[in-house]
Amino acid sequence: MTTIEDPPDQRLDDVDDALLSGDVQTKHRSLRSDVWRQFKRHKGAVVGLVLLTIIVVASYIGPWVYPLDPFELDTANANQGPSWGHPAGTDNLGRDVMARVLVGGRISLSVGFAAMLVGLLLGTLIGVLAGFFRRTDGPLMRFTDLFLSLPLLPLLLVIIMLFREPLKDSFGPSLGIFILVVVVIGATSWMQTARVVRGDVLAIKEEEFVLAAESVGTRQRRIVSRHILPNVLSPVIVAASLGTANAIITESALSFLGLGFPADFPTWGRLLFDAKDYMNINAWRVIWPGVLISVTVMCVNFIGDGLRDALDPRLRSKG
Repeated sequence: MTTIEDPPDQRLDDVDDALLSGDVQTKHRSLRSDVWRQFKRHKGAVVGLVLLTIIVVASYIGPWVYPLDPFELDTANANQGPSWGHPAGTDNLGRDVMARVLVGGRISLSVGFAAMLVGLLLGTLIGVLAGFFRRTDGPLMRFTDLFLSLPLLPLLLVIIMLFREPLKDSFGPSLGIFILVVVVIGATSWMQTARVVRGDVLAIKEEEFVLAAESVGTRQRRIVSRHILPNVLSPVIVAASLGTANAIITESALSFLGLGFPADFPTWGRLLFDAKDYMNINAWRVIWPGVLISVTVMCVNFIGDGLRDALDPRLRSKG
């Protein structure tokens, strides 16, 4: 018994009719869904995102929910270990360590995010200018190399010592130090971003869509904003995650050296600085801020690795 198959033209017509009638649905995957699908495959990045979210929420909301005052003195209960009344113990003045850690997290994370934005804007601007405009490439890259050759920690110490008191007098002890620390960290952490962005811009500006835009007389400013910047967002996003971790570590180092925020603004680094003389009496004062700094930086680095893989088109195509 034989069957007669439809000719190829008839089968093609049937497929077209099915598509027009909606019987066959095509699966459309957006760029955002592809990036999220690839990001979820990086288990470390997912765990890091969850932990970082918990730390950020606890730091910004915790001081409003946690009942104890981080600045209330209780010398009768100084240098106490963890207890029901003080889950993380107390410091040498009887202040609750957990309350101070939560407030310190808010300040440290704010410094990290703000300094990251400053460094990201500087690095992206210099990288785009150096990569797209040939005249500025040489001077800007030599300027970048100059900053890369400087010893950053001594430079930070000198700048803070010179401008700390004038800014405190102008903006107050809290806002003045915050502005100084953010600007100093951001102004000394843009170099890697600039070099990465420059390399991507040099490759993108030779693409056909950029050459076509130039051939029809599109202004250079519009080419940069419409074609160059959207295509360098991937390395910029990765640099943002890594820049946040670098800013938190740098602020903690400055505060640990006693050159960051004053004692009444307990950043994580300042808490370590205040606790170093009491390690033999109460080690919990060192453990809590130290662990939070380490976990936060580790989470941010994992998220950066996940974003780097998710934004790589070669890896997304395998999914």
